Amino acid sequence: MKIVLDIPDNKVGFMMELLRSLSFVKAKPLPVGVSNEKALFLAELGEAVEELNDVLAGKTQARDAYELLDEL
Repeated sequence: MKIVLDIPDNKVGFMMELLRSLSFVKAKPLPVGVSNEKALFLAELGEAVEELNDVLAGKTQARDAYELLDEL
């Protein structure tokens, strides 16, 4: 799951340190001025790239495109 947080500039350092201390959280700051829609797009794109890398590395198996279309 992806979550977008709005944090005041003076608290960013503390929050990043806190989030990185949790082993199950992957935290990356977004560039300044990125809208919520763009942040969501970037998060989903990153997830898609990770999934593709897992398939290419043989960690997971790709689904057949026809199976996906049949579900829709």
